[in-house]
Amino acid sequence: MSGLRLVLPLLVGALFGAALLLSGMTDPAKVRGFLDVFGAWDPTLAFVMGGAVAVMAVGWRVAGRFTRAATGEPLPGRPETRIDSRLFLGSAMFGLGWGIAGYCPGPAAASALIAPWPFLIFLAAMLAGMAAVRLVR
Repeated sequence: MSGLRLVLPLLVGALFGAALLLSGMTDPAKVRGFLDVFGAWDPTLAFVMGGAVAVMAVGWRVAGRFTRAATGEPLPGRPETRIDSRLFLGSAMFGLGWGIAGYCPGPAAASALIAPWPFLIFLAAMLAGMAAVRLVR
């Protein structure tokens, strides 16, 4: 089963990255176009998000019937649903960074091979932000 533990995440990650590339979500200008609701708004990302939500809704329904993943490991429980100041502030900071950079971690990683410098700058900023959070705590 150890081969499956290595191959399955690689296949799922490759599928996710291919979907991001195919949908154009690795292009920061497309993401900024979605966020520009009072200008040249591009609704494409809404369809991508809607598709992701639909797939995840089915995934949660199916996962509820199983106790173990395909790799044999126990499935995690549902995530925390409590909304507090840390979640609110973190979400706001994520959204601001997403709007400024036009990247979030998934699309940034998927675009690493086609645009390495913007990815490396994004990665440095993301790691600096993560380090800052640890310092503040």
